[in-house]
Amino acid sequence: MGQHPLSQLRRYDARAIAQYYSRRPWLGFWRSCRIVLSFFGFFLGLKWDSWQHQAGAHHPQRAEQLRRILTQLGPTFIKVGQALSTRPDLVRRDFLDELIKLQDQLPPFPTETAFAIIEAELDRSLDETFQQISEKPVAAASLGQVYRARLYSGEEVAVKVQRPNLLPILTLDLYLMRWAASWMAPWLPLNLGHDLTLIVDEFGCKLFEEIDYLNEGRNAEKFATNFRDDPTVKVPAIYWRYSSHRVLTLEWIHGFKLTDAERISETGLDINTVIQIGVTSGLRQLLEFGFFHADPHPGNLFAMTPQCSLNGTQTAQAEYGTQMAYIDFGMMDQMDETTKETLVDAVVHLINKEYLALAQDFVKLGFLTPDVDIRPIVPALEAVLGDVIGESVRDFNFKTITDRFSELMFDYPFRVPAKFALIIRSLVTQEGLALTLNPNFKIVEVAYPYVAKRLLTGESPQLRRRLIEVLFKDGRFQWERLENLISIARTDQKFDLLPTAQLGLQYLLSDEGKYLRRQLLIALTEDDRLHTEEVQRLWNLIKDDFKPARLFNVALGALADLSTAGATALIPSPAPIKPIKKDSA
Repeated sequence: MGQHPLSQLRRYDARAIAQYYSRRPWLGFWRSCRIVLSFFGFFLGLKWDSWQHQAGAHHPQRAEQLRRILTQLGPTFIKVGQALSTRPDLVRRDFLDELIKLQDQLPPFPTETAFAIIEAELDRSLDETFQQISEKPVAAASLGQVYRARLYSGEEVAVKVQRPNLLPILTLDLYLMRWAASWMAPWLPLNLGHDLTLIVDEFGCKLFEEIDYLNEGRNAEKFATNFRDDPTVKVPAIYWRYSSHRVLTLEWIHGFKLTDAERISETGLDINTVIQIGVTSGLRQLLEFGFFHADPHPGNLFAMTPQCSLNGTQTAQAEYGTQMAYIDFGMMDQMDETTKETLVDAVVHLINKEYLALAQDFVKLGFLTPDVDIRPIVPALEAVLGDVIGESVRDFNFKTITDRFSELMFDYPFRVPAKFALIIRSLVTQEGLALTLNPNFKIVEVAYPYVAKRLLTGESPQLRRRLIEVLFKDGRFQWERLENLISIARTDQKFDLLPTAQLGLQYLLSDEGKYLRRQLLIALTEDDRLHTEEVQRLWNLIKDDFKPARLFNVALGALADLSTAGATALIPSPAPIKPIKKDSA
C-alpha cells in the first residue's frame, strides 16, 4: 500500500489540504461530478414522483436510494447521514428507518485486508496476538470495522480496524465541503453562513481525531475517570498493548443496542430507566465535566443487565439493575470552565425569566457578536421563550427550542458558533434517541430535576452563587422558587433531601454564607411581618424527609464540620473591655 502525500497529517490542517488539492484540480472536479450526479438523480426522482402524484407510495424506495447514495459516497457522507438519522423532527419516518442502518449496517471491507492492517500495525502475527478471532467482522461502521476476539490471557475483546485509504477520501471531501461552504455562505438565509467554514473546520478536526485510535483510547479512559462514581455508566477497558493509531483493542460489551426496544423490554429492563441514565449522563458531561461524547448515536450506546457484566462490576451494577455502556470515543469535545459556567447561567436566567441577562449570556457564548445591540432582541427572546419554563414546562424539549430559534435567526443576527455545533448535535441526538425508545418522553422530566438537584447541592462556590441568584430577585427572597426547586428535584427518586440540607446548613454556618444568613433573616421579616405562612408551607413539603433522629444527626454533622473559627464568626464579638485608669493622684 503506497503512502498518500497527506498521510503524515495527524491533525486537520485546512491550509495544507487546500494547498495539496488546489494543485490537483482534476481530483476535486471528478469527485464533485460524482457527488452532484448522485444527488441529482435522487432529487429528480423525488420531483418525478411528485409530478406523478405517487410521492407517498415511492417514499420507501427513495429512502433506500438515499442510503445507498450516502454509502457509495463514503465515510464523510455516511457521517452526515448518521447525524440525520437521530433527527425525527427533520427527517420523515420512512427515511429515518433507512438512515439508521448507516450506524452499523455498512458494507465491510475484505477481512484479508483488515488482518493485514492488524499485523502491520501491531508488528506481530495474528496467531501471536489472539487466541482466536472471528472470521468475519461483527460490525462495520463508517471509519472502520470490528472483530470479536479472545486474548491468550482469556479476556474477550473487540478489535477495531480502520478502513484502508481513509485519509485521501476524507481530505478531498473536506476540501470540497469547505469550498462549497465559503461559496454558499453569502446566499444562506440564516446567519449560520457567517461561520459555515468554521463548522466544516470543526467537523474536520473531529474526523481527524476520530481516525487516530490512540486518541480514542485516551478519550475513553478520561471519560471512564469522570464517571468512576457512577455504576450506571459503563466504559470498556482499553488494551494498550494491542492498540495503535489504526487498530484499537478494547473490552467486549455484552448488551443490547438502544434501538432494540423490544429486546430491552424482554430482558426486564425498564426503558424509561435506560432513557434517564442516558439523559442524566449526557447532562453531567456538559454541565459537570465539560468533556462530552459528541457522537452518541444508537450504534454507540448499549443497555446492559446485571448478568451482562463479566469484569467484576456486577455487584455495583445489580444495585441499579441497569447500566448504559458508551463505546466509540473518537468524536469527543471539551468545554472550558467559562463556557460551562455561562451555560449554567443561561439555565438560571431562563428559569428566572431574566431575558436581558439571557441575551448577554448569548453574547458570551458567541451566539451574538459583542457589537450587536441586544435591546430589540430581549422582547423577542421573551416572546419566544416566555412559556418554556412555567405552566408548559413539561412540554419543553430541544426540538421546540431549535424550532423557535430558527424563527429568530431570520430576523436577528444569531449564529451558531463552531464550538456549539457539536454540543447542539449531542443534545438533539440524545433527545432523538430517547424519543425513538419512547415517543412520549419529555426531556425536561429528567433534565429539570437534575438541574434543580445540582443547584440545591451546590458542590462548588459557583453553583452556590447561582442558587442564590435563583432564590433572590431584586433583593427579595422567592419562597415559591425554593418550593418548586425542591418539588422538582424530588421527582428524581435518587435525590435525598437530607444530605442536601446538611450541605446547606454547613454553608449557612460558614464564612462564605454570611450574605445568605443576612438575606434569610431579612426574608423572614420583610414587609414588617414574620413569614410564618411560607415557612409552614415549606415545612409541609419537606417534613416527611426530616425524621427527628435523622435531623439530629444532620445538625450534629454540620456542627462537627464547623471550625472553631467559623463558630466564633457567628457570634457577635463583645465590645472590648477598656482598662480602668487609675487616678494619678
